[in-house]
Amino acid sequence: MDRRLLVIVLTLVVNLIGFGIMIPLLPLYVRAFGASEQVIGMVIATFSLCQLIASPALGALSDRWGRRPVLVVSLVGTVVSFVMLALARSVPMLFAARLVDGLSGGNISTARAYIADITTEDERAKAYGLIGAAFGVGFVLGPALGGALGHVSYTAPIWAAAALTLVATVLAWAFLPETVHRSSANASPLIAGLREAFRRRTLRPLLIVDLAYWTATAVFQGTFALFAARRFGFDVPHVGYVLAVFGVLGVIVQVGLVGRVVAAIGERRTFVLGLLASVIGLGGAAVAPGVPLFLLMLTPLAIGSALCTPALAALISRQASVAEQGTIQGAASALESLGRTIGPVWGTAVMQRLGDSAAFGLGSVLLAATTALVVAGTSQAGSESPRAAA
Repeated sequence: MDRRLLVIVLTLVVNLIGFGIMIPLLPLYVRAFGASEQVIGMVIATFSLCQLIASPALGALSDRWGRRPVLVVSLVGTVVSFVMLALARSVPMLFAARLVDGLSGGNISTARAYIADITTEDERAKAYGLIGAAFGVGFVLGPALGGALGHVSYTAPIWAAAALTLVATVLAWAFLPETVHRSSANASPLIAGLREAFRRRTLRPLLIVDLAYWTATAVFQGTFALFAARRFGFDVPHVGYVLAVFGVLGVIVQVGLVGRVVAAIGERRTFVLGLLASVIGLGGAAVAPGVPLFLLMLTPLAIGSALCTPALAALISRQASVAEQGTIQGAASALESLGRTIGPVWGTAVMQRLGDSAAFGLGSVLLAATTALVVAGTSQAGSESPRAAA
């Protein structure tokens, strides 16, 4: 493996373990302050809303100043936000902590651009699969660690997340070589960056699909802990352990299967296959009457998510030159952030008003609609040729 790829993946793994610690914890931590489901969704969405504003500018800055400094600054912002979160004594402080993390949070889009710099188009889906695997490892070790430390206190996992992110910052600063020569490009603001991306006929439908997919995914992520707590009485440790198993399945698929599946059927068909599996899993989880069936339905959801994310990222990356990867990935990340902003607020509002199953059901319907868009040919112009997929 290319040493640069190894370092960026290792940096992401350590950072995402810290991120993963927060997944089972944050909704229940906010609830401990007396917040309603709607407010919980808004706290979760604040991070993504701020990313929506910041990601295009950070992506363009990484094209101008380099990937390494942007990644390091992003990680430092995450450390600061975790410290603020651990020291919070009120709901407004929770909002402030998520705001800081979101405004500085360009690590994933910058990492994708970095990988695009050091790989060929034919290698890219497999390399993005490693980012997915980093997410998987983060979602295995992070929730498990969060669940274990949750027995100590609500803030113990947060301090652990801050420490791990600090380690990731040191890794990026000390060992990650730069891949971009500084240029005179200007940092694109949100509207200008998105307008430039949407001008591209082949990229536009992929970005629409990207927004729909991440909105549906965020409905699940933003309501999972609340759903499991209300339906089955799960606490932070139980939520963490279930999500850890979910992450194990994702790692297996992304490390062992994504490259082979893409080579066999292409990136677009891989994305469709992942969407179909996710629809089945999330819809089944919504109506599962007991824990065994609920856990069983999470299996196709985990597999589907593991297939979708790298395939879609690779499809989008094909629409930009090497010099534009930061800008295009920043625009895509802004739409992902918009989806992650809409999803938790929408999902928690639906849960509060219509009951436990409604949020997961909503996510499943949106994934099904996304599948229909892709199958109907909405993203055909942005898909790869048979030769490129082979």
